[in-house]
Amino acid sequence: MTIADTSDPYVFAPAPVPTLPIRGTSKLFPVHRIYCVGRNFADHAVEMGHDPDREPPFFFQKNPDTLVLSGRDFPYPPASRDVHHEIELVVALSKGGQDIAPEAAMEHVFGYAVGLDMTRRDLQGEAKRMGRPWETGKAFEASAPCTAIVPASDVGDIAAGAIELRVNGQLRQSGDLNQMIWKIPDMIAHLSGLFELRAGDLIFSGTPAGVGAVARGDELVGTVAGVGELRTRVV
Repeated sequence: MTIADTSDPYVFAPAPVPTLPIRGTSKLFPVHRIYCVGRNFADHAVEMGHDPDREPPFFFQKNPDTLVLSGRDFPYPPASRDVHHEIELVVALSKGGQDIAPEAAMEHVFGYAVGLDMTRRDLQGEAKRMGRPWETGKAFEASAPCTAIVPASDVGDIAAGAIELRVNGQLRQSGDLNQMIWKIPDMIAHLSGLFELRAGDLIFSGTPAGVGAVARGDELVGTVAGVGELRTRVV
């Protein structure tokens, strides 16, 4: 195969940069990476069979192009018969760095959103049993429904507030942000010791207890007090 010599440096058109809208403006937030905090609510850690007092924070990633804007459908993914919802506060960073001190961490926060960490639980469970990475269970297409970002200046103190998810009008998950084991400054500080954080990074900050399976036709409505409401339908 011969590649034609043109002025375009790419051999094919690059994919668009994944973005989220910013509430109240026409601006877009370009997403660099998506980090997710595992088992960050004690009651969720317990329901998943773990002791919340015995482990430091741990993280996994989703690809930025797995984002689906609130209001759009969530397509039930292939290769799974047990897909679960996990409602989460999302933290959006406006600047990055390494080894960020907890007391300086909030200076890096641009704003917040409401997100769902959709999970192919059967594939995640299989990966756990075999000691393999979680990507097949966590990083599939459309696995990160998310609202527009609300600037931190519009939210105020985010250390506490109700976080809930309803499926077909029935309450499935209910908690408070003050129940997070690792608070936002701690998450940012710890992550920055593992990765060089950058502007555009998102952090899905963990989910309260009550995770469960979804089915085609389900209507999901998630809320975080002071941040917003996420809606999606499973198709």
